[in-house]
Amino acid sequence: MNDEAPRRVHPGTVVIGLVKSAPSTLFALPAMLAFGGELGIGLVLLLTLAGVAALTFFAWLSWWQLRYRLTADAFLIESGVLHRSRRSIPLERVQDVSIEQKPLARLLGLALVRIETGGGDKDEATLDSVTLAEARRLRLALRRGPAVAAGEAGAAPESAADAGRALFAMPLARVLLYGLFNFSLVWLAAIFALLQTVDDVLKFDWQALIGIAGREVRSHLTVTAGLSVLAVALVLGVAAGLLRTLAREYGFRLDAREGRFRRVRGLLTRSEVVIVRARVQLALIRRGAISGRLGWRSLDFQTLGGSDDRSGRQEMAPFAREAEIERVIDAAGLPRFEADALIPVSRGHIVRAALRHGLPVVLAFAIGGAFLPWLWLGLALVPIPVGVALLQRRRHRYGLRDTSVQVTRGVLSQREWIVPYDAIQTVSVRRSWLQRRLGLATVAIDTAGARGFHRPDIADVAAPIAAELAPALLARALA
Repeated sequence: MNDEAPRRVHPGTVVIGLVKSAPSTLFALPAMLAFGGELGIGLVLLLTLAGVAALTFFAWLSWWQLRYRLTADAFLIESGVLHRSRRSIPLERVQDVSIEQKPLARLLGLALVRIETGGGDKDEATLDSVTLAEARRLRLALRRGPAVAAGEAGAAPESAADAGRALFAMPLARVLLYGLFNFSLVWLAAIFALLQTVDDVLKFDWQALIGIAGREVRSHLTVTAGLSVLAVALVLGVAAGLLRTLAREYGFRLDAREGRFRRVRGLLTRSEVVIVRARVQLALIRRGAISGRLGWRSLDFQTLGGSDDRSGRQEMAPFAREAEIERVIDAAGLPRFEADALIPVSRGHIVRAALRHGLPVVLAFAIGGAFLPWLWLGLALVPIPVGVALLQRRRHRYGLRDTSVQVTRGVLSQREWIVPYDAIQTVSVRRSWLQRRLGLATVAIDTAGARGFHRPDIADVAAPIAAELAPALLARALA
């Protein structure tokens, strides 16, 4: 096929860029009025307009210089005004293409396209913004090959039927229920950040105001007043959790068709992600401290492509029942989790966990007791870390099943991993100073695309068992 002609993103990109920079411009205006009052309001406004005009010109110039096109075997992006860059992404390396629509982009009918290759933690390329039809054309072309983009025979356009069968969905009632378990006090940080931002401009002594309020509270401090403040904080925290969850998970739907999954979600920012089944590396089932006891679970897939999660996971069912989790796992071709077939780690795990969690408590209260004798009473808390260590050992189990290694751990919140043998990249045996003294070892299991915390490591097995377990895992991975 012939290479297509270079294209530009939608001109609405200029408008979106100006709107994104508007908050910084608005915050800079009061500062200019405060520090440049002797220049006169007219001159300050004139300088502001000149700055906006300059931003508009450079935004337009950046849009004009950005071009992209599909060739027979690569996707090319050229950008930059003074410093020009040209990126060439081989089509065979493209592993995921996602579409995202933020509120302003939705109003303009535009979308952001993320192209991921799995070669790093960041997206290989982004196009912001193209029309929604163009975004879907690019996704189809990059997924099926450039013949689709050229409109050749047999290249059917993507339609609603392409979504496939519905696998999992979250109606509004479930999204709201999920939000109740996502209690958040992030609003407190937002309020104090706002006060810190406007403090210098408004010349208002917020610390003095807080001091006055504190003295008033102490003078009228009662049990009823304290409970009222606690209730208000609780209500605000629940409301924040509800709003955040509603904005992120509204309209959550997971479809399956022809070896891939399609996930759509979001109230203000609408995202659409396609996850290829062959690139799923492992499944992670999580149970919350409270929601897990009520029968709710969440399911994540680790994939070769990137994701909007720092750990590289894709949320497949954020708030689901066990039967719904199993349906998604079956659709991915993964084995189900077999908790009854797993074995616990070594009893030495109790000693190590008790020392890790209990020793800091002992040292803290022992040192504090040297200055304030009543702090010695804190040593009565030492049995708590020991009890936690007993529970950790009871919940930390592992097993080599027919087609996967399975690991579980966690006390309040529990995690269950299903790792197919063919997805294992490396297996290593690690021994800390304390583990060497206790005759223990940790078997670390790595898969492609994995990063961050919460990996399926098998901690604190007896050293001889670890020496046999690692080669057994590698042998099955290479089989």
